[in-house]
Order: sequence, then C-alpha cells, then structure tokens
Amino acid sequence: MKRVYLDHNATAPLRPEARAAMIAAMDLAGNPSSVHAEGRAAKAVVERARAQIAIAFGADGADIVFTSGATEAAALAMSGRGLQGAAIEHDAVRAWANEVLPVSKDGQVTVSDPAFTALQLANSETGIIQTLPSDLAVTDATQAFGKLPVAFNWLGAEMALISAHKLGGPKGIGALVMKRGTDLAAQIKGGGQEMGRRSGTENVIGIAGFGAAAEAASRDLANGVWEKVRELRNILENALEAGSKSTIFVGKDQERLPNTLCFATPGWKGETQVMQMDLSGFAISAGSACSSGKVRASAVLTAMGFDEHAAASAIRVSLGPETTEENVLRFAETWLEKEKKHRARAA
Repeated sequence: MKRVYLDHNATAPLRPEARAAMIAAMDLAGNPSSVHAEGRAAKAVVERARAQIAIAFGADGADIVFTSGATEAAALAMSGRGLQGAAIEHDAVRAWANEVLPVSKDGQVTVSDPAFTALQLANSETGIIQTLPSDLAVTDATQAFGKLPVAFNWLGAEMALISAHKLGGPKGIGALVMKRGTDLAAQIKGGGQEMGRRSGTENVIGIAGFGAAAEAASRDLANGVWEKVRELRNILENALEAGSKSTIFVGKDQERLPNTLCFATPGWKGETQVMQMDLSGFAISAGSACSSGKVRASAVLTAMGFDEHAAASAIRVSLGPETTEENVLRFAETWLEKEKKHRARAA
C-alpha cells in the first residue's frame, strides 16, 4: 500500500520548481562575491531569489539575510538581547528567550512589552495563530509563511524568521527578514557577505531553491490551494471526533493553520501512535519529544494547561497540497481501529 505523508509541518516535500532551480544553479561555477562574469551570474541567482522571497512574504523594502535555516536566524536575531518569550515557542527561539509570558488554555500568549518580545505567528504543533502586537521584536513565521496570506510589512514586527523546507524548498536554508536599518550584530564574521550580517559564501543552490519554492507557494495561496487543504483537515477532524469520544482536539475553536490537526487521547502515548501509524503507512508526528532517551510531555500543551497524561498523548497530523480526501479518510479509519484496540486493552 502506498505510504501517505502527513508531516508537512516537520518538512514539506521538495517542490518541482525548487528542484529545477537548484539543478540549474548547480551548473554555475562562480562565487557570488567574485566580480567576473561567472561570479556575477551566481550573484544574480542569489538576488533573484531574494526578490522572489520579498514578493512572496510581502517584504518589499526589507532586508533579507540568508542563513542556514530558521534556527540560525533565531540566534542572529535574538542573541544577547534578553527577549521575553513563552513556552509554546519553537526550541530555536526558546533557547534565547526568557520564558515569562503566560499562555491561555486556548494557546494565546499575553504580551506585556512587544519591543522586548519574541512571539510566533503560528504554532507548529497545534497550528494556533497568534495576533501579533505592534512593534514586536521578533516573530517566528516559519509555519505561517506559504500557508497563510501574510505580509511582513503588515505584521508590525522588527524581524521575522523563515525557512525554505517548510514551504517546499530545500533543507538547510532559511532567512532573517528585518526592517531596513535594524541594528544587528553579526554572529558569523568573515568576508562580510549578506550585508555584513552573515559572513560565508552563500549557499547558491539552496537559495535558488528557496526563491523558487516561495514563488510557487505564493501562487498556491492565490489559487486557493490551502483552502482546499483546510476542507480536508476539517473532514479528518470531524471523522475522528465522531469515532472517538475520549479524544481532545486542541485548538478546535481557534484560528489555526489550514493544514494542522493536533489531538490527544489520554493514556495512549503519542510515540506509540506514531509508530503504529508508521507501520500502517502513515507519516505523522508526536506532540511530545524525546531527550536523552527520556520521554517528556509536550511543552506546548503543558503550557496551555493540559495535564501530563494528555500532553504526552498528543499527535500532530499536518496535510499538504498533494493530500487527498482518500488519504484522510483512510487515515481516520486506520487510526480509529487502533484507538478502539487501545481502549479494549486498557479496559
């Protein structure tokens, strides 16, 4: 039976447009910092991708600094600034933030001082969308970019983190988007590439793929692709809810990413569900994480007030443009069969 990939929030499959752009970039011999014709050709690819991303992300007039991913972008934006954050942030942001901001049971964060705060636009685990305050220091837009019609110039944030592989680009390339004139100290120093913010020869191949993926993702949004994905997510959610009375659907009444479904069945560990569904041909993610062999409950759900049993039993299903109704109905049927067996064993 053909496998079904339902883990797009972890990484999205490479778009054909990105693949084609990367293959073309492989034939370029020059270094983007070189002034000869070969170097200028490589530089042109980098700048074209920068323009593609600026248009797709609504960041005209902003500075876009290419990095190795959103994790490095977070370090560049947040290192040494002492910004506040919440426990629902991605670990790359939590590593640099003081976790002092309260989170409601609906997954909403209360911000007291936006200019000294990092706040995600959408949560990777629950899909819950935040309302960003004006003059926010940093927003993690990695999950929202490409799935929601957002524009950096409208967000009111000083800086935003984005990543290519979340929207169908290659892994290992991301960017920090910032208002022009933002004062920022480089973390990687050397030749002064990327306007002196991030030294090192640019990843021309990855950048080319990022730009092409961003352009294609913007086209999908305009064509209503993600609204169709939302409909499939809702079909799946309704089927699971109708078949399981003991399952909690996280963020059901909140604005969420159109592709994301997070649910918890207390007493049935998320890792167990992931393994069982994997053996049945479905790729999904657990809502809890493993560290040094020790299973711990989801920090996101714990921050939202869920008890340990519920937080450790959460799984995330994240759909993509290629997901079909047959895929989600087959997933629902398979998962409900396993959930019924779990209840029988636990009785």
